[in-house]
Amino acid sequence: MKAKRIKMKKTTESDSKYNALEKMSAKELLTNINNEDKTVPLAVEKVIPKIEKLVNVIVKQMKQGGRLFYMGAGTSGRLGILDASECPPTYGVPQGLVIGIIAGGDKAIRKAVEFAEDDTEQGWKDLLQHKITKKDVVIGIAASGSTPYVIGALKACNKNEITTACIVCNKSSNVAKESVHKIEVIVGPEFVTGSTRMKSGTAQKLVLNMISTSVMIKMGRVAGNKMVDMQLSNNKLVDRGTLMIAEKLKVSYKKANELLLKYGNVRNAINSKK
Repeated sequence: MKAKRIKMKKTTESDSKYNALEKMSAKELLTNINNEDKTVPLAVEKVIPKIEKLVNVIVKQMKQGGRLFYMGAGTSGRLGILDASECPPTYGVPQGLVIGIIAGGDKAIRKAVEFAEDDTEQGWKDLLQHKITKKDVVIGIAASGSTPYVIGALKACNKNEITTACIVCNKSSNVAKESVHKIEVIVGPEFVTGSTRMKSGTAQKLVLNMISTSVMIKMGRVAGNKMVDMQLSNNKLVDRGTLMIAEKLKVSYKKANELLLKYGNVRNAINSKK
């Protein structure tokens, strides 16, 4: 298929600052990749005020019964799904409060679906499957900022008065133009030219961590610094929960474990003794 010509070269497509990568030793490769990775948190730091505004909007919408949607294709879509899938076990929130959607559907999580990201209408159709409403917030994730799947979904959201946001790694992108809340993390050229799963992907993951963690804390899903609503889905988490209770209530490990199993989670076990 003939590729469309890109009028202006994007930062994410700019040539790497390094060349002759195949001639580098393993140590040189690792050191140079690490040096590039060190710049990512600094790029994220610059957009904290914009992330703050978005977090406050998400919390407000959730308190009114809204949900958070992440939408993307390829690596960006997978990162959104990863963040969304970790909210229920970590914070005990219901499935469906934070939802990750990827171009091409669930099969695209493991294997690329050809040209799925080029469909400008499917993103909105996918949102309609979840009965999207004005209470919800939709964040488009696209390193390039030019993914048609995401652009189409955000356009439709704007027409239907649904709050829109984005996480992109190029300035003044089409995805950003369709977003009310624009988070543009400019990390510069990738170590391997155009490989946005590297620095761009790291930046997106950091921002997603910041958003979901801050939102869950503001929604009351953390006490002190502990995940008191986490799901007890394996022995490690049961042990962690038991230790939390033992420390908080100043009781033995055995007693704490009995309370945890009786009340089902850390918060309820601790509150039972108030």
